[in-house]
Order: sequence, then C-alpha cells, then structure tokens
Amino acid sequence: MKVKIWGARGSVPSPGPETVRYGGNTSCVQVTLDDGTLLILDAGTGIRGMGIALAAEAARVHIIVTHLHLDHIQGLMFFAPAFRSESEITIWGPASPEASLRDRIARYISAPLSPVEVRELPCEVAFRDCPETEWEIGTAHLRAASVTHRGPTLGYRITADDCSLAYIPDHEPAIGASLENDEPDWISGFDLARGASLLVHDCQYTDAEYADHVGWGHSGLSDTLTFARRTEVERLLLFHHDPMHSDDFLDTFYGSALEGWAERGGDPVALELATERREIELSAATDPLGSR
Repeated sequence: MKVKIWGARGSVPSPGPETVRYGGNTSCVQVTLDDGTLLILDAGTGIRGMGIALAAEAARVHIIVTHLHLDHIQGLMFFAPAFRSESEITIWGPASPEASLRDRIARYISAPLSPVEVRELPCEVAFRDCPETEWEIGTAHLRAASVTHRGPTLGYRITADDCSLAYIPDHEPAIGASLENDEPDWISGFDLARGASLLVHDCQYTDAEYADHVGWGHSGLSDTLTFARRTEVERLLLFHHDPMHSDDFLDTFYGSALEGWAERGGDPVALELATERREIELSAATDPLGSR
C-alpha cells in the first residue's frame, strides 16, 4: 500500500512563503494498492495537484470523504479527471437524514459558488452514502465509523496488502473522555486506529491553543500522542495543520511532539509531521524509515 500526501492543512488553504515546506493545501491523501486500485481520502485543495499529476491514468477512482466541511471538498471542482468523459468516479461520504450525499455536495458544485453543476460533469460520477459498516473496493477492506467532530463525520480504516491505514483527520477524542483512563469503548475512533500500520490523525493545536478551542472538533498535541500510544499504532502521522502555523512554527511543534512521544515510550522514528508530496510505503513488516 502506497500513501501520498497531497494536502495536510486544515480549515482553509494557506499558500505563501511561510508554508512552502509543509504545504498549504487542505486535506487530500492518495492511497494506491498493489493491484492498482486508487483511493483518494478527502477532496480538499490538494486534490487539484493530484489530478494534474495523474493525467490520463485516473480512469477509475474512489473519493472517500470524511465529512463535508469546505476544506475537505473544496478541490472537487478542480480535479482534472472529473472533466474527462472516460473517467469513472465514485464519491463516498457520511449519510445524513437531511439530504443525500449528492444533494449536499451539489450545494457547493452549483451556482453561485461554481460555474458548473454536478449534472454537467462529463465524467461518470456516482455518489454513495457510506454506512457505518464494512465493504470492499478492489483488494481493500474498508471500515467506517462516526468520530467526534462537528457535523456527520467518519473516520476510516483501510486494510489491504497485509497492512492497515487509519485515517482520522478531524477528530476530538478527548472531549467527554479520558484518553489515559477510560475503557476503549468510550473513546471515539479507538477501534479504527487500534494497531494500525499507520495512523493519520488530527493534530491542529498546541496544548495551549487547544485550551481555547475545546469543542471545535480538533485535537491538541498531547491528546493526539496519548490516543496514538493507547491504540498501539505502529506509526503516527500528525495531520490537519493549523493555517496559522508557519513552517518554522511546525518545526518547533515537531520538536515538542518528539519530546512528548518519547515521554510516552514512543519510538521517534515512528512519528512524523505530514508534508505535502510525502510518499510512504506500507507493508506487512513496515520499516518506519522506509518512506521517501
């Protein structure tokens, strides 16, 4: 299983000289399986660059959306394969009693926000309300579950090629729970992350910042580290960087993360900050250094 980061920022894109190293695009992660199946986790602004890079390769893709906040779907209208008639695109996302997934996404891909309507896209596109259950795409076994974040929000676990990826980019598991002491059944997202080869997890705030953002749906550093250690993941990728955090800030933040990780008994080579265009290859015996 190959994982490539196309956008790791949260809330709003933050391009500029202060964010060139970690990147300013919002959530988008490419997962390529050994059989060639292509999964795209979230469709933030990072999906634009991904679509360009794929060129004509992306004839059949699955876009798996955690929730419909703008920073996770804003790139859909700029995804090049959507404008090719030979493309087959399936968009998966959380169900809602309010409206179908198609109708909710169409509020963005429609006037006055967009010059093109969903029905006008030349590709073959299907929308699937994702139940909180398990299903298969290609050789991948997928599991979805609701996680603590505002609005209907899912986290995902993808198991394929003898390894597993847990993707929980917007998550506040500490609200209403003790991550250190509560039983796993009481901790949001625990089963999704448990023992994963790689956990991609929300870490938007420092601990000091989180104190002013409790209930916003995102995690502070200590909570993310504690969650990852309790779920015994093999590797942790800190994700959903705050748009106000510059590269220099994130360098310092990473130093604090390594200290906190070591205090909790974590191996420093198993902890990383998500960086745009970073590629990670997972296998049954994943080497934490085996990424590029």
